[in-house]
Amino acid sequence: MLEKLHSRKWLQLVLGTLIGFCFGFLLQRGGVTRYDFIMGQLLLYDWTVAKIILSAIATGMIGVYYMRSKGLARLHIKAGSVGATVVGGLIFGIGFGILGYCPGTMAGAVGQGSLDALFGGVVGMLIGAGFYARIYPFLSETILKTGDFGELTIPGLLGRRDPWPVIGYVCLGIIVFFIVLEAAGL
Repeated sequence: MLEKLHSRKWLQLVLGTLIGFCFGFLLQRGGVTRYDFIMGQLLLYDWTVAKIILSAIATGMIGVYYMRSKGLARLHIKAGSVGATVVGGLIFGIGFGILGYCPGTMAGAVGQGSLDALFGGVVGMLIGAGFYARIYPFLSETILKTGDFGELTIPGLLGRRDPWPVIGYVCLGIIVFFIVLEAAGL
């Protein structure tokens, strides 16, 4: 089945577009394409964004590893490093803090007609991508290679061949976190 999908680029584009629209719709329905929700999360008084992200993480872990176990998906793990994580986190965090959108919520906000997301977000991402592409040769030879940790997964880090116990503990941790948030009225 994967071979058929890989050989039909148009089908990949159609599926990607449909999944993207569904993702944007769900973000919009969850309210996280609104600036107030994002700022509420950053100021730690509205935990809607964290709840949606953690729900997506749990669903994604279960879905990807289930599809992998059935031969319907393959993991393509990209090697990482401390330097790349720090640079990426800084770029993401600065943009997120200034504009109040991450790339996914920004695209959803553009879809619902938010001009700040269109002009600040899309234009900012294009300028930022251009700047990053310009300095990438320097970064790739220095900072991005610092602290290389290879193709690491959480189950691999914990020395587990079977990912399901790790997925179970992560999902249990997410559920406990949700209970704590609800008990605190957040």
